[in-house]
Amino acid sequence: MMSGVTIGQAAVFVGVTVKTVRHYHKLGLVEEPERDSSGYRRYGSDELLRLVQVRTLAAAGVPLAETRPLLDADAAQFAATLVDVERQLTAKIEELTARRDALQQLADGDRALLPHRACAILDRMPGLGFSADYVAAQREALVLARALVPAGFDGFLTQLEHWLDDPECIDLTKRGWEAETWEPDDLRIEELATAMADHYLANPTLLGSPTSLQAWSKASTQYRLINNHRGDQAPIAARLTALTEAKLRSAGVPIPRQ
Repeated sequence: MMSGVTIGQAAVFVGVTVKTVRHYHKLGLVEEPERDSSGYRRYGSDELLRLVQVRTLAAAGVPLAETRPLLDADAAQFAATLVDVERQLTAKIEELTARRDALQQLADGDRALLPHRACAILDRMPGLGFSADYVAAQREALVLARALVPAGFDGFLTQLEHWLDDPECIDLTKRGWEAETWEPDDLRIEELATAMADHYLANPTLLGSPTSLQAWSKASTQYRLINNHRGDQAPIAARLTALTEAKLRSAGVPIPRQ
């Protein structure tokens, strides 16, 4: 059975209508997912991330016809296209001024999709030794978390801030990312999961506030989509996360099930 959500759920999670999602498909901005055994299309984290990106650009005033080149562009092309779109908006009447200002913020993609506090967390990571791939994965997870679980987003940011202030937590997280070079049956995976769970239990602030945990516990489908994002690219890290969460659940921590 395929994982994911229906088009109706995807539309609700992202904040658009089903008609809008279908329009994005028709324009080729978002690929239509495969159908499951029941004949329904199932939307996973990749499709949801793309929907959030298209919706954000559209809300900022970027014409849908120019959205796909922006999404597929490299940094230089992205910036150049933005300059051209800004020139077009500036030429329009005063009612478009607000859209033009929003467009200018898109010069930094993170800040178009995430608040300053989230960007500050991402900005800290390279200086703490996290790789560009890891930071990119966290950026995408934050975009999805903000869009899909807004009630738990601030608590998630607080949790990340505590993680980055904890040297042992940083070390365990790096080891988890480096575990991708290990064999799938390496005994160190289980040992590392135990070390992570023990450290979280010894430092409850790393698990999030009760309010944040409650918000996430009510959003198990969204949690699964966010947590499994890039799971195919980092299977060992995904398994490590699942093992750690299982140990935390057995200790009574209310973490949604995958």
